[in-house]
Amino acid sequence: MPAPWYRSTLLTVLSILISACADVRYLAHVTHGQAQLVRERRPLDQIIAAPDTDTQLAARLALARDARRFASQHLDLPDNRSYTSYVDLHRPYVVWNVFAAPRYSVEPVLHCFPIAGCVPYRGYFDETRAKAEAARLQARGDDVFVGGVAAYSTLGWFADPILSSMLRWDDDELAGTIFHELAHQLIYVKDDTAFNESFASFVQQQGLREWRASRGLSSADEQRQRSDDEFVKLVLDLRERLRQLYASGGDKAAMEAGKQGEFEDFRARYRQWRDARSPNDHAHDDFVAASLNNAWLLPFGLYDRWVPAFAALFAQSDSQWPAFYARVRALAKLTPARRGAEMKALK
Repeated sequence: MPAPWYRSTLLTVLSILISACADVRYLAHVTHGQAQLVRERRPLDQIIAAPDTDTQLAARLALARDARRFASQHLDLPDNRSYTSYVDLHRPYVVWNVFAAPRYSVEPVLHCFPIAGCVPYRGYFDETRAKAEAARLQARGDDVFVGGVAAYSTLGWFADPILSSMLRWDDDELAGTIFHELAHQLIYVKDDTAFNESFASFVQQQGLREWRASRGLSSADEQRQRSDDEFVKLVLDLRERLRQLYASGGDKAAMEAGKQGEFEDFRARYRQWRDARSPNDHAHDDFVAASLNNAWLLPFGLYDRWVPAFAALFAQSDSQWPAFYARVRALAKLTPARRGAEMKALK
């Protein structure tokens, strides 16, 4: 998976198993996948203490356990059984998400569920099934993208475990993911993915700052974060250019030529940006070189659109988590239009 999809590894599969309106086969698939995770959970304390547990595994799980305690004791995140157990998946990802967009649109094909509301993807516990769904959507003319996901949340409906797929990350990403997913359990707004993901991303980022400080560690690599943020802006600029192209009303031949032209121009702008900023940084090269389409662009902006607004709100709350959460809950109760206006005013 290309480097920029580090953000989508935090994508939350929101209560897909609770959907009464899903087709029967899909519902059976996700129910089976979730049930398997429930059956295979083992308590962290038990695994860490077992004499036959690999030393490195025990150390990573001990760090996850410490981060889980920190989340509740210092970040005021839910104190429950989530992330107090472990499952070895024996596969690289827990879920594969299928994103789709019409061939000449940057708006996602939405999937709606009673609890989670509408989300711009559909999650599968089996990669083959995900690819089959992608092929079906592609056959009807949509642009598609399939991305592996290392962690997800059931919004507290189940005690979500630490997964072996999460242990491939470094310590910061592992701890931050726990903070991120618990934030989803704390506050979640139906039908507002950007609000939910930006909130959880802010909790992750600020939580990591406090977590590292509590352990006597220096600040995280802010330069890497700035580089990633700048790359996202390049992608969002591409998406806006495509949005304007598709709204122009040209015929299909002109749309297709313009679409491919925008992708080539984006690659040129990326190389210019990379070479001017850091010629030896090739973290995003694979993504840029891939066969880009509308669906590949969908996750960008979902996870950080409102992060500056939440940062401002946290500062206004005197950096106190309970006061901050109270203000976020107040925003969550507003109408979508009013909430959006309030968020823009905070940025």
